[in-house]
Parts: sequence; structure tokens; C-alpha cells
Amino acid sequence: MKVSHETPLCLLEDSKKFNDYDYCLPHLLDEEPAYLDYFLKAKAEGRYIIMDNSLHELGEAYNHDRLLHWIEEIKPNEFIVPDVWENCTESVINAEIWSEYKFPDGVEKVAVVQAKTLHEAAQCTKAYKDLGYGKICFSYGASYYNDIVTHPNKDLGKALGRLVVISTLLKTGELRQDDRVHLLGCAVPQEFGWYEGINCIESIDTSNPVMATLEGHTYTHSGLSFKPKANMNDFFYMESDRISYDLLDYNLSKFKQINNI
Repeated sequence: MKVSHETPLCLLEDSKKFNDYDYCLPHLLDEEPAYLDYFLKAKAEGRYIIMDNSLHELGEAYNHDRLLHWIEEIKPNEFIVPDVWENCTESVINAEIWSEYKFPDGVEKVAVVQAKTLHEAAQCTKAYKDLGYGKICFSYGASYYNDIVTHPNKDLGKALGRLVVISTLLKTGELRQDDRVHLLGCAVPQEFGWYEGINCIESIDTSNPVMATLEGHTYTHSGLSFKPKANMNDFFYMESDRISYDLLDYNLSKFKQINNI
């Protein structure tokens, strides 16, 4: 599986050393010229780019016109069509609308499963595949994961719940081992190692080892039992002299080790 870790602006260039591809948040292309410059250069250098729709950061998908603009400008290899948090019906409607748009050659649209139950997740997955989507995402934070796995540690419960959802969809046929799946974020960093034998996981993105570093957390031999509280909105403009590069290197290395990457 290919991995990308979102970073503060000051670490973007360094991220080329540890990221398999670049993960782009479109609202930041409008907000920060240096961020836009990085992705224009990354595309010119032939780096693989996946563009999000910034739902996690903004609470709703980024402005459709601006998203379309940046898809045309950056020409990411993949982009995530606008979805609506935990709303299967609206997300499928959006996916249907966006399936009719024309995009530059080499740009693939990807859809995120949104649901409030396992049954809805199965319906959403099938609907996307029926619409011709060749790659499907599962976010880390869906509340129904905790309904499926009622673990006393809610972060571990979410991670285990997502694993159960994907494993169940493989058993019931909504997913196949030769499908292509992206995992959006994680509640605990060791989750990805649990997918051994599940061959459909093609890529993941998570800022977890970076956020853990910025909060001063050191990964144990098994990862973490909690999710760092901060997100990229809190640290995007952090100065480089406030970052412990030794701890960052350690957490990045440990992330790969515990997940057998």
C-alpha cells in the first residue's frame, strides 16, 4: 500500500523523502501561494498526486467551482468527489453528478463511502461501483464503527470497526480482493497492519506520525492507544525550529515498522 503523510507547510519539501505520493487539500491551494507552488512543481516533476475535497478540514466539501478549477490546474492523478458526512444518499447523488463531468486525461475520480450503518455502507459501495467508480475510500472517523465494535477505547473501536466493515464487505461481495480502496486517515497508527491479507487496500493517507510528533508523543512498539487531538489546521503554519526532527524520524520509521510497510 502507498502511504502519504500530510505535513505542515515547512515540511512539504522534506515530505518527498518519506511519502510515496503527495496528498493535496484544495482549500489550501487558494489560501497559501507556497502550497500551490509546491503542487505545481510536484506535478511537473511527475509525482503522483491525490486531491482531497477538504471535507475533514472544513466540515463540508470545498466549493465545487474552486475544486473543478484546481482539478483542471493541477491535474491530480486522483481526486475525491464531494461527499456529505455520514449521508449515503447525498454522497451517492454527488457521485452521480460528478460522474457526468469531463476531466483531463489521466485524472481519476474517487468516491468516499458515507453511512450510518454497515447496511448503508454496503449500499453506498455498490452504488459507487454501479456508477463506474474504480476506487473507493473509507474514512477513519465514522461513528457507526463504534456501534459495530463497542470497545471501551473509542479510538481503537473506530479502527477495529473500519476493519470489520471492509472485511464484511469482502465476505458479502460488495468488495473484491482485486478492487482498489483508499483509507482516509486513522484513529490509531497501528491499524494498517491489521489489513494483512486484504489485498484491495491500494493507498492510505494519515498525518498521524506527524501530529504525534508535534504533540510530543513517541510511538511505542505497538503504536498508540489514542489519536492525537490536533489536526493540520492547528499546525499548518508551524515554524520548523519548533519541530523535533529526531522524534519525527523515529515516529515515521516506527509507523512503517508496526504496519509492515
